[in-house]
Amino acid sequence: MDGLNKHIAILGAGESGVGAAILAKKMGWNVFVSDFGAIKDEFKTELTENGFEWEEGKHSEERILNADLIIKSPGIPDKAPLIKKLREKGVKIISEIEFGGYYSNAKTIAITGSNGKTTTTMLTYHILKKAGINVGLAGNVGKSFAKQIAEENFDWYVLELSSFQLDDMFDFRADIAILTNITPDHLDRYNYEMQNYVDSKFRILQNQTNNDWFIYNFDDPIIQAEVAKRKITAKTAPFSLVKKQEVGGFADEQQITINIKNEQLTMSIHDLALKGKHNTQNSLASGIASRILEIRKEVVRESLEDFVNVEHRLEFVAKVHGIEFINDSKATNVNSTWFALESMEQPTVWIVGGVDKGNDYSELTDLVRDKVKAIICLGVDNKKLIESFTGVVDTIVEARSAMEAVAYGYRLAKKDETVLLSPACASFDLFENYEDRGNQFKEAVRSL
Repeated sequence: MDGLNKHIAILGAGESGVGAAILAKKMGWNVFVSDFGAIKDEFKTELTENGFEWEEGKHSEERILNADLIIKSPGIPDKAPLIKKLREKGVKIISEIEFGGYYSNAKTIAITGSNGKTTTTMLTYHILKKAGINVGLAGNVGKSFAKQIAEENFDWYVLELSSFQLDDMFDFRADIAILTNITPDHLDRYNYEMQNYVDSKFRILQNQTNNDWFIYNFDDPIIQAEVAKRKITAKTAPFSLVKKQEVGGFADEQQITINIKNEQLTMSIHDLALKGKHNTQNSLASGIASRILEIRKEVVRESLEDFVNVEHRLEFVAKVHGIEFINDSKATNVNSTWFALESMEQPTVWIVGGVDKGNDYSELTDLVRDKVKAIICLGVDNKKLIESFTGVVDTIVEARSAMEAVAYGYRLAKKDETVLLSPACASFDLFENYEDRGNQFKEAVRSL
């Protein structure tokens, strides 16, 4: 796309916005960066050093409305007044990933889903890197895709994509698309219509040809129904924990099996670095993608054995007097917490709570009855949690800080039991963000 002397307005000056600005400048665009909120100091420095015109705390509407192209941060909803005005005027609005794609010949593995996408992305990146592939990591993790295209020269990218990013992608094509699962999330952004959210996730298939691949969760009923309705051009490689797949991957209690290009890879499920059924699915998805790239079986096996998961996602913190402490602060919805509880193998003291996004805790009742011996509510308003689990668990206490929650956990758990922080809620009633919550939890554990 020729940007020579054309005007581009970039809305949002975070990692993706600043990265897009750097690529746009390199490609000859006149760049204006506008953030309705406050811009972090590190990004201000970068904007100033690059000589960009930028503003914070406001949007200069007239200037933005006259741009030839808009790059919108995924955090800005379509309902925002400025976005409505831009749409009425017919100005093209795209995401940073779409913009990066205009100027890149690299191949991509694009990963989306309601849960498990970060782990699957990091795991896939880990395998490719170990195999010696010249690979970049971008999207919701790593550095900005556009910035890497401006400054690096990777042959492959592993991209974690949210539905919001996909909504503003049109010409982008994934060489390998992975869909981990679909459960109701962010429905406020989709007029509370589940089908809108599902359609959004399925945009990951757009523009794929019969040389491309689509890896998906065979056990997910929503995905199954959708796949049956659609004419999918790409080659498909489903993964399953219940049914043998001729092409794709499957697992039982003992081993995982991956069948790609008439070659079979098997490995013991007990050798996987990541525990729990959901992580077996993540391992299958990453393993299938790697075998499509014809990465050697030994490398795939080794990578699945030695992978260290992302911080704040079922992260082992320490063992104190035989009690295991696990930080799953990244679990900000019920579904993520369901996966965490499902993977617990010992009696568990569960730390939960924060800002509730309209959670329905009833889907956790059976698991909690099965796995949880005590609950610690870590939030400002815990009424709904207490109502949901009174009678399911004998002991429910409230804590107002990570320190207090950890002290309770230490008191309530015995040797060979687990204290799990998996909040199922956002964090900003008591913490800055989920990272801050996880870090405070880890500090408290280490000071026991």
